[in-house]
Amino acid sequence: MEFNDCLQSGMTGEKTTLVTEQLSAQAWGSGGLPVYSTPAMVALMEGACVNAVDPALPEGFSTVGTELAVAHIAATPLGMQVRATGVLLEVQGRKLRFQVAAFDQSGKIGEGTHSRFIIENEHFLKKAKAKQESPGN
Repeated sequence: MEFNDCLQSGMTGEKTTLVTEQLSAQAWGSGGLPVYSTPAMVALMEGACVNAVDPALPEGFSTVGTELAVAHIAATPLGMQVRATGVLLEVQGRKLRFQVAAFDQSGKIGEGTHSRFIIENEHFLKKAKAKQESPGN
């Protein structure tokens, strides 16, 4: 299946969240301070990319993350809102490459690139479930 007819460079998605204790570095185990965690920022960035492209895919298809290279460049305290953006840069068959960024109310807090792969949901889940039935293979 060809995806260039439903996906084009420049497609943009966003996702926002409020920084709560559950999203802190303390809660995620990625640090000891009550500030927005890097894993939570990464998940928000991935969500922005999902929002950019998944609604345009044919029924039964979605995307999964495969690669991420980001810098978390500024701390965000509890109580602030964070917004992530994902801009589709390139479509190579089923491989998608994005520019990602995250911002709090004071400015940019993270940036980088992210790759996702288009999957057929049913086939993907069947393959994943087969791992349970045949561990070690």
